[in-house]
Order: sequence, then structure tokens, then C-alpha cells
Amino acid sequence: MLNKELLEALNEQMNHEYFAAHAYMAMASYCDSQSYEGFANFYIQQAKEERYHGKKIYDYINDRGGHAKFTALPAPKVDFSSILETFKDGLAQEQDVTKRFYNLSEIAHKDKDYATISFLNWFLDEQVEEESMFETHIDYLNRIGDDCNTLYLYEKELATRTFDEE
Repeated sequence: MLNKELLEALNEQMNHEYFAAHAYMAMASYCDSQSYEGFANFYIQQAKEERYHGKKIYDYINDRGGHAKFTALPAPKVDFSSILETFKDGLAQEQDVTKRFYNLSEIAHKDKDYATISFLNWFLDEQVEEESMFETHIDYLNRIGDDCNTLYLYEKELATRTFDEE
């Protein structure tokens, strides 16, 4: 059984994962509105991954005798000045998620809840990948600059991205 503080923090994180999916769909919509379907696909796949993360936490809460509780989600940012801005915002969002998982880990360590520590380690490893991925895309976009031909090729590559649950 999860203690009250950890249960509340896990529920908060579960809801934040669904908010992240919501935010990535807003980024996808911006990309689609600018006729960047490949970049939109990238964010749609990213949203699927965040929903998967939310469901993973949902299952864990209920498997440990808790009750996964949903809250209202705030409206995500919907206006962006560029594709690069969406990736910078995505990186900032992932950095915030990493801090949230560090906080969850601290609570679990304080409570000596070893099952939750083990569970959270998967997310910590995942966050290293997530931040690195966004940093790489930002580097690429900065390198591409105003080169429309290279941007076109890059977008076509991102159009092939898929997300499959593990």
C-alpha cells in the first residue's frame, strides 16, 4: 500500500503525463497548421508516448492498492513562433518532468518504498532519453537554419516516427 504523500504525488504525476500529451497535441496542431505534417507526426507520436506513461502510472497506483484519480488539465500553449520554439518548449517540459520524477524518487526513498523506487527508475532512464532527443532536434534545427531543402528532408524523416508500447 502506498503512503498518502506518495499516492498524491503519483496521482499528480499521472495527470501531468496526460497534460504533456495534451501539450504535444497542441504542438502537433501548430505544425499541421503550418503544413509541417512530418513535425506534426513527431508530436502525435510523442503524445502517444506520454499517454502510455500516464497509463503506466495509473496501473501502478491501482496495483498497489491506491486509487488513480484524474483532475482537470490546464489548457496548453497553442501559439508558437516557429518549429524550433516547439522543440525548445518540449525540452523545457521534459526537464520539468525529470524534476518531478526526482521528487517522486525522494519521497519513495524517504519511505523506503523499494517497489516504487524500482518502478520510478524506469521513468528516470526514460527521461535521459527524452531530454537528449529534444536537445538533438534543437541542435539539428539550429544547424539547418533557413535551409528549406534540408528542413524538408528532416521533416520527411520525422514523418516516419512511430510509437509502439513496449
